[in-house]
Amino acid sequence: MAPKVKRKATEEGLPPPKRVKKTGSKVSVASETDLPGQPTNTKLPDEISFPERTLGTRRISAWNICSWAASHKKGFSRYVEAEDADILVLTETKVNDEPMDPTIAKKYPFRYWSIAEKKGYSGTAIFSKHKPLSVDKTLPGHPNATIWKGRIITLEYSNFYLVGTYVVNAGDGLKTLDEKKRWNEHLEVHLRELDKKKPVVWTGDLNVAPSEKDLTNAKKNWNKAAGYTEAETSWYRNLLEPPAASEDGNAEEVNKFVDVWRHRNPELRHYTYFSYRFGCRGKGIGWRLDHFVISERLLEKVKMCEIRSEIYGASDHCPIVMEIDDTFGDTVYAKDTDIVSATETIETTDPSAV
Repeated sequence: MAPKVKRKATEEGLPPPKRVKKTGSKVSVASETDLPGQPTNTKLPDEISFPERTLGTRRISAWNICSWAASHKKGFSRYVEAEDADILVLTETKVNDEPMDPTIAKKYPFRYWSIAEKKGYSGTAIFSKHKPLSVDKTLPGHPNATIWKGRIITLEYSNFYLVGTYVVNAGDGLKTLDEKKRWNEHLEVHLRELDKKKPVVWTGDLNVAPSEKDLTNAKKNWNKAAGYTEAETSWYRNLLEPPAASEDGNAEEVNKFVDVWRHRNPELRHYTYFSYRFGCRGKGIGWRLDHFVISERLLEKVKMCEIRSEIYGASDHCPIVMEIDDTFGDTVYAKDTDIVSATETIETTDPSAV
């Protein structure tokens, strides 16, 4: 039997921060400003409810699911039904082939997978109710396909680009930090080139805690732990706020990007990742690694951006969600019952045809 999904009307204005109220097998949201008291369940509750989306907006969700197979055993589908996002970006899928899920196929006629060469490793997918104009599964300019396969998908729509990524991790002991730097160099070029044409929405597991507010033990981890080094945080900061042009005026002027959740919550310390080790979730020890980063000129269109802190148990990450004024043009399929062929010809860039 399909899980029962409840939705509540949303209030006008910015929703308050969320925490979970959990009774038995039900979960709903309530106001809170700190993290202690979060549930430590190992699968999602049977019933999940969220506020209705703001009128005239489209909802985008991003979630590191830490394995397609494992998350499906722990309530993945219940979250998907309750959230009912227009676009769902998944990272760390760890699939070797494109899986078939009839429920997902019905809800999302346009589905794109980027699968790593290494079996059971990384993996990115984007499911959409909206037909993109083009699909690119490469990181343009990066010389090593082994690195970017399974980590990036770019969809082009009429009025914006959507880039979903599972960004390279700097590794234990920062052993792959140089590879992370190389990835970031090419990714920044990609994002800025897209931004010259249309606004950009970049989301997924970006594998960086931008500031000391974005992880629990900042001082202890600084320049020692992947995701919180000078190289990673300064790159992220410069992407958002490009350094001023040189005095001679020869430097190219570039647009700014905005970390949406932090912009809307400048002082809060909420996290998207809690390690399974050492009981980190119960202790509130976490990192904010999953983000929505958008072209600054899109900011006024954003009506909501939240960390779904109550959705824990199917993964060691929590989903993030953003509502934005409808920017999809005519490519909208708003009802699950719409029958739309996902085999129509769409320009695709992927040398491996994955």
